[in-house]
Amino acid sequence: MICHASAWDIDAKDDVRVKMCIKVNSDDFTTIHHELGHNYYQRAYNTQSFLYQNGANDGFHEAIGDTIALSITPQYLVQIGLLDPAKVPSADKDVGLLLRQAMDKVAFLPFGLLIDKWRWGVFSGQITPANYNKAWNDLRLQYQGIAPPVARDETDFDPGAKYHVAGSVPYARYFLARLYQFQFFEAACRQAGWKGPLHRCSFYGNKEVGRRFHAMLELGQSKPWPEALQAFTGSRELSGKSMVAYFKPLMTWLQAQNKGRTCGW
Repeated sequence: MICHASAWDIDAKDDVRVKMCIKVNSDDFTTIHHELGHNYYQRAYNTQSFLYQNGANDGFHEAIGDTIALSITPQYLVQIGLLDPAKVPSADKDVGLLLRQAMDKVAFLPFGLLIDKWRWGVFSGQITPANYNKAWNDLRLQYQGIAPPVARDETDFDPGAKYHVAGSVPYARYFLARLYQFQFFEAACRQAGWKGPLHRCSFYGNKEVGRRFHAMLELGQSKPWPEALQAFTGSRELSGKSMVAYFKPLMTWLQAQNKGRTCGW
């Protein structure tokens, strides 16, 4: 049994499916949004010729469902009947909500980058079998600032514990997707006329946002990715500015908490 969640386009038309071992919890609720994002993308570009039936780039495909998942706000949960309106967290709880998001979205970035740094090093021959594990832990220290809790050597193979390494799945797509999803999300909130803090935005049920989003998705791989990006966001360039805007309240809080401290390694 392979429980790693995945989305499948069975007939390049209407038969799309999600394969995962679902548990009733918040993590799997978010994962379902992610996987369905793949399915909706597959459905949107199914009218393209075969060679164009794919995402504008790999990062796009991974970002679509996560963009929708960013719209899982407390108010959204009320709208779909999963949260009692009386239990909606007040604004003073936002830091906690943003910290939880940052642990997934921001802390992931260096890890998402180093996975393919290691893989590309192996494929190029720069990283040899004699130093597979050392190179892995060197990258972990360089980008994440962490080290193994116990001594490791080349009889160990720590990279193999990551599914995407063992399964030979390219990983830069997830790094890119973390940035794209906030760019898509901010554009959707702007189109929906949202005026409050970005992290509180939900465009659930907005038909116009859906129409514009679908217009980007249905392009598939028929246009260069900057054109697909521009079709929805108005920009042709990948940017981290939307992620910074989303986490601005958390950054303000963290700067106050860490005032006078030197952070880093």
